[in-house]
Amino acid sequence: MTDITDMEDDLEDLFEDYPSLRLVAPFLALAENVRWFRALGETPDAETVKLARDYAAALGFPEAEPAFLPDWADAADAAESTDYNSPAWEAEEQLRAALTTDLLDALDEQTFEMVVAHVGQSVAETIEASTEEAAQDLRIVDEGFLMAASGAAAQACHQAALVAMAGAEDDHPFALRFQLFEKGHWPLGIVGNSFLIF
Repeated sequence: MTDITDMEDDLEDLFEDYPSLRLVAPFLALAENVRWFRALGETPDAETVKLARDYAAALGFPEAEPAFLPDWADAADAAESTDYNSPAWEAEEQLRAALTTDLLDALDEQTFEMVVAHVGQSVAETIEASTEEAAQDLRIVDEGFLMAASGAAAQACHQAALVAMAGAEDDHPFALRFQLFEKGHWPLGIVGNSFLIF
């Protein structure tokens, strides 16, 4: 496996060749300091509710009303019931594919994969520590649920990194989804007319 210090040195070289990639650095500084999952089950403030509505509308589901789940057992049931082939999931996949295609038009595949790998390695420790803290605070004993939570956070970082690399707008659905994680919640997915959030 490539040493992360060596990877950072390689990235500095890449920044010289691809100045737009410098947008990844401030994103990583932010992501590494997010207090993931700190507001699970809590009543959201008005700003968080608005953010959830903005995300659903930007994704193409303006009728999906945010539903904040109060405890982890409800969230575990919801996580199991979300369909990975749902229209909302498909919409996210199309956005991810479009960003990836745009980036691969500007970057070679090896460079793209190096940056994505660096993002994943950089946030892994913070996400793992936050997941363990949430498990202790909320007495969550379901290992599968905890793995799903940390995986969702890692995916949110990947998606938001694509937005940063592509220089996309701050109101891109992936940027808004990441902000919900920043708020300490876990957006589980859109089911019918409900946007389920823990």
